[in-house]
Amino acid sequence: MEMIPFDKALETVMKSVFSTGTETISFTRSINRILAENITSDIDMPSFNKASVDGFACRKSELGNELEIIETIPAGKIPEKIIGANQCSRIMTGAMVPEGADCVVMVEDTEIVTSGLMSFKGFLIKENIAARGEDVKKGDVLLKSGRMINPKDIAVLASAGKTSVTVSKMPSVAVISTGSELVEPSEVPGGSQIRNINAYQLLAQVEKAGATGKYYGIVKDDEEQTFRIVERAIGENDLLLITGGVSMGDFDFVPAVLEKAGVRLLFTRVAVQPGKPTTFGIHKNAIVFGLPGNPVSSFMMFEFLVRPLIAGMTGYEWQPVVTRLRMNEEYTRKQTDRIALIPVKIMGEFDVSPVEFHGSAHITALSDADGIITMPVGTSTIEKGKIVSVRQI
Repeated sequence: MEMIPFDKALETVMKSVFSTGTETISFTRSINRILAENITSDIDMPSFNKASVDGFACRKSELGNELEIIETIPAGKIPEKIIGANQCSRIMTGAMVPEGADCVVMVEDTEIVTSGLMSFKGFLIKENIAARGEDVKKGDVLLKSGRMINPKDIAVLASAGKTSVTVSKMPSVAVISTGSELVEPSEVPGGSQIRNINAYQLLAQVEKAGATGKYYGIVKDDEEQTFRIVERAIGENDLLLITGGVSMGDFDFVPAVLEKAGVRLLFTRVAVQPGKPTTFGIHKNAIVFGLPGNPVSSFMMFEFLVRPLIAGMTGYEWQPVVTRLRMNEEYTRKQTDRIALIPVKIMGEFDVSPVEFHGSAHITALSDADGIITMPVGTSTIEKGKIVSVRQI
């Protein structure tokens, strides 16, 4: 297949989105899940006229008089008496304001003249009452479908009495690493071996994106073994990410294996740097990505292609955080036939600089990066001082 433009690749990926369905879970277990229903309030908030300060509930028009204290109202108690002429009730913050009162004067602006009588000594008269329904009215939408639930949203769910919540099912994502040179991170590499970085990086990215990762281990450069693992992973998951084996070498047979497993390949190369040898296809049971073996390429292609797909599958209204900043130095490149994805670090409040980057295997460069800038096809230079869009990572 010929290399396709990045925009076309993203469009192709997003056309393959399917829904993972929904499930109902306890709101206490819903952190980082994608809301699949609008949450409405079943009550007014506050549900009664509420005192905002400790003080006395009374009538504004009578604050020049000495007022009889007729009861004390703590939070959680329904007032027993109505405020009549020249009367007031002692009241605590959060308590229900009694009928007949139109303000609550702060206790520090009053004094007790004689037993049972209060006199207002302040100058400014504030109502100090949170009116019923002032914050939320019954039936108001508090949280909209499509958002990722965060700790602040848990408080909102509790306030609405929403102890069970409908969320999107988390996509199940299989992760496979290929290559006879790979060993697990717990092992010390020998000879020409290298540690398996991609799988664990991808599993972390999958979790952050709101999906569930399942690791299928390292598959050596054996076509039949690769086929067996791929076929099993496709049968057990919504999405398969397989890294390595997608370039043009003698042992890069992943695209052929995918086709043998029933995957219809839609593209095998993308005009992007890093990330050119990215393969994408669809199976009747799952969506499949063949990601490059170099860890920076793999990371980038997940963020720019896989993460939007996962968001679409769960109905997550996700958008990357993009900041407009100023280039702190000039950046140049020689080849301009592909979009370039450049790791950058934010310098101070307004500037950004490319990190030291030795190529797509230089994974530690990403640890120093705050974001990615995109260099269009045909552009060879970004001048110092130019305002650029930084996609945070």
